[in-house]
Amino acid sequence: MIAVNPAESLLQLSAGYYVSRALHAVTEIGVADALGDTPQPTASLAKAVAADAGALDRVLRLLALYGVFEYTSGVVGHTLLSRLLRQDHPQSMRSLVRMFGLPGFWTTVRELNSAIQTGEPSANRALPGGFWGYLKQNPDASRIFGEAMTGKAQGHIAGVLKVYDFSGFRVIADIGGGHGHLIQAIVAANPGVQGVLFDQPQVVNEAQIASERLRLIGGDFFHDVLPDADAYILMEVIHDWDDDASRKILGAVRRAARANAKLLLIEALLPDDASPNWPTTLDIVMLTIGGRQRTLREYSDLLRDSGFVMTRDIDTRSGISMIEATAI
Repeated sequence: MIAVNPAESLLQLSAGYYVSRALHAVTEIGVADALGDTPQPTASLAKAVAADAGALDRVLRLLALYGVFEYTSGVVGHTLLSRLLRQDHPQSMRSLVRMFGLPGFWTTVRELNSAIQTGEPSANRALPGGFWGYLKQNPDASRIFGEAMTGKAQGHIAGVLKVYDFSGFRVIADIGGGHGHLIQAIVAANPGVQGVLFDQPQVVNEAQIASERLRLIGGDFFHDVLPDADAYILMEVIHDWDDDASRKILGAVRRAARANAKLLLIEALLPDDASPNWPTTLDIVMLTIGGRQRTLREYSDLLRDSGFVMTRDIDTRSGISMIEATAI
């Protein structure tokens, strides 16, 4: 926790990455999965995950200060936070935590100075081919990244379905929709809707689709024609790109969309909030890899520049917002 003493606060902030790395490490070796409902001595956990008992004890003692596990005299139990690190938890964040522990992320953030000085993504300097090139060249990292994005999307889907009525559309296209978890959920909940999943060929080829009302199209939204639909969804796609690239993506959607078609951007908005918050932290992650988080006004401007008019903003109550726009 942040201390009241200013010097102590700076010490904790400057060395805060040790806490992050401890979290990545215990998640990677599966400590949360090895720990059942009954608290266990760290020696037992260490044996289960093939770790040194003394070292694991010290790391878990640190994490417990931040609410990740309970720790009392060498005995460890679960908390609400640590349970989310279990692979079998319905809202598991294990893959997302592992993703932030990937070497590519650490190499990229190490070069943050260059991003601050030049405004260019530090991943372009730190990784051959930039961040997306890194994923293409490292199948294991790409798999973890995909699992993390899927898990993150699963946490938002219920909120999206609860606050928005998709039943009035005949065809909905999910652009950059990954393995299709969102569009599958929409189609399943709305019997009169047909869906289209559009993403890179290697991504859609891995999608496990169970509905005859869902069509898969592999392609590149920078170069290929997008499918015809009544509504288009882009879930945490635009934040991956700078403004110029974002306008190209939105422009491709507008060229495919008929007049009055709907566009739904699903993004974590930068809040007007002086306290620490996830979107503002995520904005620095995006700074290093080439994207950015945006305010509602900034998204409205991008939409206007691309042939859309924003009609409303909907808080899903799941950490993400839906921005509805209409093609003009």
